[in-house]
Amino acid sequence: MAQGKVRAILHVDMDAFFVSVELLTRPELAGKQVIVGHPGERSVVLSASYECRALGVKSAMPMAVAMRMAPHAVVIPPTQGLYSAYSARIMEIFHQITPLVEQLSVDEAFLDVTGSIRRLGPPEAIGEMIRARLRTELGLPASVGIAASKFVAKVASTRAKPDGMLVIRPEQTLAYLHTLPVGALWGVGAKTALVLREMGITTVAQLAQTPQNTLSRRLGATGIHLYNLAWGRDDRSVETEREEKSIGAEETFAIDIWDDEALRREILHLGHRVATRLREAEKVAGVVALKLRYSDFSTLSRSRTLPYPSNAAGDLVAAAEGLFEKLGQRPQAVRLVGIRAEKLADAGGGMQLSIDPRDDNWRQTEATMDLIRSRFPAGALRPASLLERGQKEKKPDQPS
Repeated sequence: MAQGKVRAILHVDMDAFFVSVELLTRPELAGKQVIVGHPGERSVVLSASYECRALGVKSAMPMAVAMRMAPHAVVIPPTQGLYSAYSARIMEIFHQITPLVEQLSVDEAFLDVTGSIRRLGPPEAIGEMIRARLRTELGLPASVGIAASKFVAKVASTRAKPDGMLVIRPEQTLAYLHTLPVGALWGVGAKTALVLREMGITTVAQLAQTPQNTLSRRLGATGIHLYNLAWGRDDRSVETEREEKSIGAEETFAIDIWDDEALRREILHLGHRVATRLREAEKVAGVVALKLRYSDFSTLSRSRTLPYPSNAAGDLVAAAEGLFEKLGQRPQAVRLVGIRAEKLADAGGGMQLSIDPRDDNWRQTEATMDLIRSRFPAGALRPASLLERGQKEKKPDQPS
């Protein structure tokens, strides 16, 4: 990019994406209260129409809570594979505009259109073109934020919703940011907002006028990060390739579980799932995290650094079981358990061989299991401890 040339960054965010896709085949529900999610009380909201959002319904909210807020809402079960198919078509349109596309999720992305201006016109014309194509070709609404940085473009698209566009020019950036509540800044969650409120800071303008050393004393590096954002400083480029930062798996139970043995079996099962995914991605993990969600939806997460990076299920399960044991007696039954592999590295350079030959044997065994599973139906091969009790106790001469 030429010296002094101002960047033009777009943040494009589809509006109530799952709901909008479902309404393509159910147009009679347009303008009504609609929730996409499994109808069971133990599931969560995947997406909600703006008519539901006006009542307080949010994504990831327990379905039971959402239905109390919007008792007349129509609940549509998610359609497997449909959203990823539309996501691919959305991203294809983006890549026809510019090669500099950073996909954040199935329904949002940053686009650097600085190099497209000469061919397609000013950034606002490009933004309107994208919105028109998404509406005409796919029948889907989108909101677009345009600014000189990713952070401000994201803020703009959020405030353009639903189905709108907001342009914040470089010379307008500070004046605009300083009208916002401090919660608009990336990195301000509930805990950080509480600390800032205790300091008397509720707006971006107040934060910008707070000395950096004061923010650093109370919030550490986060304080400096927020200070820079309050002054519109964000020189991050649009990243066309996003490295997967973690790989995980989790299970929500139909009935909340107290039993330790059942929970350990699920940890073993999830550990093997995550290890298989790591090997498929040719990654090793340096950290293993265990997640538990209790009956009241309170959630805790604990992590442990591995002695050496690994993608062996035995290593992941051992770390997760250690975290599980360290939790001690649980206050409630468990409704969800999850395992996540973090601090990923390439398997070629990140694997440190153990001096114990049994460890290498296990790695070779699991690699062989991967090969067998790739050629035979899922579930054809699994650890013996994951077999149902009846299967393990069956005598050799009993019919299968």
